Amino acid sequence: MTATPKYSSTFIFETKDLTGDFHRINSEIALRARQIPGFLGEEAWRNEDTGLHAEVYYWADMDALRKLVDMNTHRLAKSRYGEWLGEYRVVISEVQTVYGNPTLGLEHTPGLEEQA
Repeated sequence: MTATPKYSSTFIFETKDLTGDFHRINSEIALRARQIPGFLGEEAWRNEDTGLHAEVYYWADMDALRKLVDMNTHRLAKSRYGEWLGEYRVVISEVQTVYGNPTLGLEHTPGLEEQA
């Protein structure tokens, strides 16, 4: 991450049957999110003990995050979440600071992807 994020959005969820439709829509959301000016990076985590997934996106500003939320593909996924997911939780956080290696665990980081 080349800039300290101002916001993060974390989506924590239980999975059911992750069909081809789920993977297609989820991939499209991720690809389009990465193109939003103000997107700074993402990471995903899975807790093998609980089976929970977490996807974290980092943002330069709230307007960039709102573009993700307003995306038609995101709205489609929200309308169909019950087909693929159990319980879920969304956490929107204001980032105060980042310590240590700012790129540790990040995937699809703008600026760093072009260097790879």
